[in-house]
Amino acid sequence: MKSSRIFFIGFFVIACALLFVGRLYYLQIMYGDHFRNKADRQYTKQGDTIFNRGSIFFSAKDGSLVSAATLKTGYTLALNPKLIEYPEDVYNSFSDIFELSEEDFLLKATKVNDSYEEIAKRLDTDTKTRIESLKLAGVNVYKEKWRYYPYGKIAAHTLGFVGYKEENEIGGLYGLEKYYNDTLSRSSEGAYQNFFAEIFLNLSESLKGKKSEGDIVLTIEPTVQEELENRLQKIEDTWKSDLSGGVIMDPYTGEIYALALAPTFDLNAYSSEKDFRVFGNPIIQGVYEMGSIVKPLAMAAGIDAGVVTPETTFTDKGSVTIDGAKISNFDGRGRGEVNMQKVLNDSLNTGMAFVASRLGNKQLTDYYVSLGLGEETGIDLPGEVYGKIENLFNNRAVEHATAAFGQGIALTPIATVRALSALGNGGILPNPHVVKRIDYTTGLSKEVTASEPTRVFSEKTSETITRMLVNVVDEALLKGTVKIPRYSVAAKTGTAQIARTTERGYYDDRYLHSFFGYFPAYKPRFIIFLFTVYPKGAEYASHTLTEPFMDMTKFLISYYSIPPDR
Repeated sequence: MKSSRIFFIGFFVIACALLFVGRLYYLQIMYGDHFRNKADRQYTKQGDTIFNRGSIFFSAKDGSLVSAATLKTGYTLALNPKLIEYPEDVYNSFSDIFELSEEDFLLKATKVNDSYEEIAKRLDTDTKTRIESLKLAGVNVYKEKWRYYPYGKIAAHTLGFVGYKEENEIGGLYGLEKYYNDTLSRSSEGAYQNFFAEIFLNLSESLKGKKSEGDIVLTIEPTVQEELENRLQKIEDTWKSDLSGGVIMDPYTGEIYALALAPTFDLNAYSSEKDFRVFGNPIIQGVYEMGSIVKPLAMAAGIDAGVVTPETTFTDKGSVTIDGAKISNFDGRGRGEVNMQKVLNDSLNTGMAFVASRLGNKQLTDYYVSLGLGEETGIDLPGEVYGKIENLFNNRAVEHATAAFGQGIALTPIATVRALSALGNGGILPNPHVVKRIDYTTGLSKEVTASEPTRVFSEKTSETITRMLVNVVDEALLKGTVKIPRYSVAAKTGTAQIARTTERGYYDDRYLHSFFGYFPAYKPRFIIFLFTVYPKGAEYASHTLTEPFMDMTKFLISYYSIPPDR
């Protein structure tokens, strides 16, 4: 009996010890940052707290995490003018430590009815130590933290930024910072109790309401992102375009390796931007008539429906009249009897009107709807809009003919690249996303998995249209001079007139250029989509975008050591 009592007491002591150790781990490891932040508050001014927020990480090629958005620590110098007897002497004491406007300093230091005036922010530790060593009455140094983006301009439109939302509340205003604000935000106190209460509280109770807080891991690869941004900037520099953009994505999973726009901005100095239009993200918020890169979608629909094959022929007269409207090829020339491969190789509008007529209005519309061209993709970025394909819901054949070659319907770039992915991935519609995983402060992680992809084309259709697009690169694109030896690349250019904004019709001298391609063609690792708005001095996309596309393709082949496929 005595031995069982000793055993019971011993068991109880061990259990308590294990619980104690477990809670210590929970407090020091899982919530260590919280308590370090509490310690930081010895430096904060009365009634204030240290800014805290979760981190955002890029995913490097080798799987390691690279900081994309974090917190930086420094110090704020503030005065209590009520306690400063000789402002000039105080100013002279600072002059040897850092540069400071005498006029501004004296203006603030002489506000005798004020007890708090900020003089300088984001001072480093050395400066803070030197200021404190002066031991000046009315001079205080407070710790501060602020959002910092180590890569500056890289992925600016995706990451976004933080700022004041309401009153003194700091939160995400743009991009992922806004979309995942609830996850990245940190409560000042939350469910925390005093130390000894924490030890013996039930873990599940202490975690209530805390599961949403965490760090975000992106699908974006920083080196690929930077390479894409450099290519886009070169396009801007060369062609003086109004805007250029691009997306690099896994056509199967929808994981986005890079998403970029030019011009861009520095996330660490976004408030200094004078043109607020730079903060827009036209990849998800803009709609454009994409032109000939839509032709493979209509051609694939025709092949999938069984109304055409690559060998199907028609007589091209250079133009065709439908519903009283004249549709012409880009050069106005007729080519006689040609097959569907020639239609893609020479990018014939008349040929695509023929495909549309074979499909019929309803069937073409059904395919475009199933491709998601008129809906949001659900990408995890704020402000996405849907494409405009209303023209297809009438019975006018001309609207469907023009839609078959990418005019008369306006699409978002992200919806376009999603639809184009179905050409090369076996016929499925992926779900684009930029977040790979959320690492919660509780120690749990959640993989961000998109919904099941939707089948649009058969695998046979996907293989057939891919073979046709490989032929476009091998034989037609700049007369076959840019094909990559031993690698199959499926691609198509697009050149579309830009619609007037104040009246009906199109500009005669303004074009949107687009280019998409995937490789290795028959089991693609990547799909690349590029566009540039109103490039100066070049009429066709083959002139402006072929080089950056091919350069980007060669970079990815080398960077990821992709073996030849032919």
